[in-house]
Amino acid sequence: MDQQQNPNSQMKESETLPTHMSNGGHAIYDAHEAISTVIGAMEHYKMYEQNIQCQQLQGILSNQYNYLTQTYNTMVDAYQSGQKPAQPTAVYNMEISNDVTYGLQPSQPKQPEQNPQQLNDQCYSGFMLGQLKACATAANNAALEATNPVMRRVLQDSVPNFSEMAYEMFLYQNDKGYYQVAQFDQDTTNQLLNSYAPMTNTGQTH
Repeated sequence: MDQQQNPNSQMKESETLPTHMSNGGHAIYDAHEAISTVIGAMEHYKMYEQNIQCQQLQGILSNQYNYLTQTYNTMVDAYQSGQKPAQPTAVYNMEISNDVTYGLQPSQPKQPEQNPQQLNDQCYSGFMLGQLKACATAANNAALEATNPVMRRVLQDSVPNFSEMAYEMFLYQNDKGYYQVAQFDQDTTNQLLNSYAPMTNTGQTH
């Protein structure tokens, strides 16, 4: 049977390919975007570093930048080799209390700052949170349909760590009063929390 009669003649099974070639085109682009997003976060961190006044925020930025550097190197290793990276994905441990303050304090309406000199720690911590959310989203999206199993695992394992860093930034902002958390009244809260009921498993699938 010639190739015109057999449209699948050009199909390749992953086990017949070298590890570094077991990548679909879309998977390469998605991983490329995820790595580029991490680069963007690292470059932004360097821009913020010299302007941050709060020592606690400086410490968080330093810890997160070091973790991002290690994660970037792990991603690039897996991306280029398709094999288990020399430095596996590490676990990020935040150094901040999990306590959340609820309620709203009166404040002046916000508007975009028009002068770089007006940017402050509230701005920089918000920028950091945004960068980390972008990293988590890009890595998660790339992992969902990655064809190379090693790259998929690296991307997937990075997501909870990006999420941990983003949560650390939320907690920092909340502690400083930059990120206030509103609550519903108790009746509304109870109504929403009790708006679902568990299913009874009847054993029937149709």
